[in-house]
Amino acid sequence: MKLLIIEDERELSDNIVAYLSSEHYVCEQAFTYDDAREKVNLYDYDCMLLDLMLPGGNGLDILRDIRRHQNPVGVIIVSAKDSLDDKVKGLEIGADYYLPKPFHLAELSMRIYAIIRRKEFAANNPPRTPRTSCRPRLPSSKLSSTSCSNSPTSPVGRRN
Repeated sequence: MKLLIIEDERELSDNIVAYLSSEHYVCEQAFTYDDAREKVNLYDYDCMLLDLMLPGGNGLDILRDIRRHQNPVGVIIVSAKDSLDDKVKGLEIGADYYLPKPFHLAELSMRIYAIIRRKEFAANNPPRTPRTSCRPRLPSSKLSSTSCSNSPTSPVGRRN
């Protein structure tokens, strides 16, 4: 599996690469906004670690560009910016996880594994066609009625 580590702190980036390489990942590094944009546009990755504060630009702009081009790469934001607003914004734009610094490398590795596992599952299990569902429906007074529907917006078919 091929990973891109976008992190301007070279020592941290090198430590991440050393750990993940020992977990049998192929890792590439980008230390600036421009380097990251170039690599994202030229190569395909299975997962990307993205710092938000980069020399030359903001990591969220890279994420916006990735999602605008419908790139399915898994993205984990790793950032010292730990406010709730930053986390929500990154996840809204399209990150899979937001991991505040400092973090444990074992947790990072498991989050990467989870993203890759989910992508492989989705690739091997195409979406199923909706079926008619018949399930007991809980009315306000009794448990005596049954609702059958194939509408995704009906109470029994509604997805939360």
